[in-house]
Amino acid sequence: MGSGTRDDPWQLTTPPGKAGYEMWRDEAADPPALVCQVGGTQLRYHLRAVEDLHAMLVAHGDWMDLGGTDEQKDAPEGTVEAWGRSADNPVGGWYGLKKGLRGRFGVYLPPLLEALGLAEVTHEARNNRMRATS
Repeated sequence: MGSGTRDDPWQLTTPPGKAGYEMWRDEAADPPALVCQVGGTQLRYHLRAVEDLHAMLVAHGDWMDLGGTDEQKDAPEGTVEAWGRSADNPVGGWYGLKKGLRGRFGVYLPPLLEALGLAEVTHEARNNRMRATS
């Protein structure tokens, strides 16, 4: 699976299983970042997103739709994607750090939490969900 460093990134697959990507921690970035490399595109999220998302899922206590979508589109209400953009989350808005590439939180973060043993994720062709593990 990798150790989550640039030299040994986590090897992940989107929930439907159609696309692979890599993620790693960049603790030296300001703010510390979670780097997501998808082909030639690099997205960055606040590193604290892993702990914050897990805490939110624990508090939520049930399955939550992922709702992953691009930054330019509205996220469906009540989804992981909507929470990742909400003014009510711990960072007060977008977890994504690169303007124009701030979306897809509900696509790329859930498989990482699953790989780290923090969440369960469904793997259907569409409409996937996640919940915290106990």
